[in-house]
Amino acid sequence: MIHNKVLIAAPAEGFIIKGIETKLQSIGVESEYIAPRVKEIESRWKNADLIIIYTDDSISTVVDVLMYIKEICSKSDLQIMVIGAKTEYETVNKYIPDGFIFRFYERPLDMDNFLSDVENYMNEDSRQALKMSILIVDDDVSYMTMIMDWLRDRYRVSLANSGMQAITWLTKNHADLILLDYEMPVTTGPQVLEMIRSEETMADIPVMFLTGKKDKESIMKVLALKPVGYQLKTVTKEELRTNIANFFASRK
Repeated sequence: MIHNKVLIAAPAEGFIIKGIETKLQSIGVESEYIAPRVKEIESRWKNADLIIIYTDDSISTVVDVLMYIKEICSKSDLQIMVIGAKTEYETVNKYIPDGFIFRFYERPLDMDNFLSDVENYMNEDSRQALKMSILIVDDDVSYMTMIMDWLRDRYRVSLANSGMQAITWLTKNHADLILLDYEMPVTTGPQVLEMIRSEETMADIPVMFLTGKKDKESIMKVLALKPVGYQLKTVTKEELRTNIANFFASRK
């Protein structure tokens, strides 16, 4: 029995799209093709669990659709998958932030990997976790991007490469957890935490520090600021994922 539904937005319902629809049906997922038009999506998205955007070189002509999908994601639990070329994905990513994009697949599509990810997304536990939003704040873009890649299959992940960028983001968006670099230039992690705590709308957001120092004195300084925890930057992918999952579980 089919319980889940996917919308596939693509320029045309050709052979490739029909093939994807058939494969999705084989894992118990219903799919519906829609043309990349706001009115088409507007009338159907509320019955969907996931939106798949299949791109081609015309993607830059449907900016209104991308912006509308971003609006949908911002007020619902929906996320999107993107299938296309890297340059086409870059266009999508200009209008739809990383936090709303569950996966990007470069053509030709690895069908086994794609179907596995769809099944994972449709899993109820995974869907509940995906409702949680994490903001990573770090001036080291490479490190920050790596952490995002580790977490984005489980949570909505957004990035800020400075303290002020983080504060600006938080005035317009919600986070369930902030992973905050302790040592940053201009505005340090402790200063950012102080600003967060001083704003009524942000004061209760849990903050977990990321630190490269593991000596006792440094750790004591971190803990004195009363974060919900701290992670050494040498943490492994599985350790970080486990620690964050345990944190969210403890707050239920």
